Amino acid sequence: MKPLSRPDRDDVLIAGAGLLGGLVLWAVGLHTQGNRPLPDAWVLVPLVLMAGLELLRRTAPQAALVLGTCVLMADQFTPGSLATVVMFTDLVYAAVVYGSPSAARRIPVTTGLITVGVTIGFYAWFHKPQALLLGVVTGLISFAPATTGVLVRNHREAADSARLRAEQTALLAEMDRSQAVVTERARMARELHDMVANHLSAIAIHSTAALSLDDPATTRQALSVIRENSVDGLAEMRRLIGLLRDTSGRDEPTAAPTLAGLDALLAQARTNGADSGLGFTLDDRRTEDGPLPAPVELAAYRIVQESLTNALKHAVPGTVEVVLTRPDGLLTVCVTSPYGDRPGPRAPGSGAGLIGMRERTELLGGTFAAGPETAADGTKTWQVRAQLPAEEGMLST
Repeated sequence: MKPLSRPDRDDVLIAGAGLLGGLVLWAVGLHTQGNRPLPDAWVLVPLVLMAGLELLRRTAPQAALVLGTCVLMADQFTPGSLATVVMFTDLVYAAVVYGSPSAARRIPVTTGLITVGVTIGFYAWFHKPQALLLGVVTGLISFAPATTGVLVRNHREAADSARLRAEQTALLAEMDRSQAVVTERARMARELHDMVANHLSAIAIHSTAALSLDDPATTRQALSVIRENSVDGLAEMRRLIGLLRDTSGRDEPTAAPTLAGLDALLAQARTNGADSGLGFTLDDRRTEDGPLPAPVELAAYRIVQESLTNALKHAVPGTVEVVLTRPDGLLTVCVTSPYGDRPGPRAPGSGAGLIGMRERTELLGGTFAAGPETAADGTKTWQVRAQLPAEEGMLST
């Protein structure tokens, strides 16, 4: 058997106050009924027992109510004490508030039936309207505290539910905030990589060439390319800083690049890749003139930009082809570059570019693939292919 818990401090105060009040009433000779078989001193026995049961009102409320009912019935054979009756009503209240859910549902119904039964029984016995007062008294000491306990319990359960919902809402809000921070950091990483990697790769390749070749003309040309990419990279960094400082709530800055800037992007790639034997061509096969959603334009531009950067790093001499098509509401971006063992200086890769391109595509609900391809004549190429939704209604939410 599970041992009883230590009584709550408030229960001890309630028991002490009830016992003290009962002693005062007994001392002044104030009783609830007369002409009982037991003398006045016997009032103290149910008074003390009921006060002891008050110590169990929280730890064992249902047992306290059952025993309290027996004590109240025994009190009817004594002159009676109002304190005993009041403490019994508190046991009824506590059994509903602190008892099990089934007891909280059962006790009000039981006390209500007892009240009705007592009222009908005494009226049938005495055949006088005054007998109804006995039913009222029964309801006041049993049904009234039970219904009060139901109201208090329901209020507490509603408050607990509201508090739980508030905690869950706060937890979900914190999870959303953390997810938003992670998403924003990933977006910043993609922007930083895509905007700066192209220029830094060209700087690394040409600086390596300048250091490895003892030719003033080649060194001067390499330094010119390095300076041009440094200036362009600085401009891109300033644009990124502007994006980070933007507090207007826009997802992208107003000067976000579009596919209209691909000619300039390829012109820069031709300059950077001239010493590596790389050529660059753009084949725009789009027949639909409808505008593309801004996120799609930006993603497509960044995919082409990163593909050109990777070609400058890793492609063997040959032609890099950029092909744009727009079939069936999809924008297809395909960048094909020569693939194989490359002689001469090359910049190291981290793999972050491919990850960024894949993330950009999948965030918009598109598909992405990248890898080596072998043509029928045995020519090896590296192909990047991304399909993006070309209409607002097709974008992933």
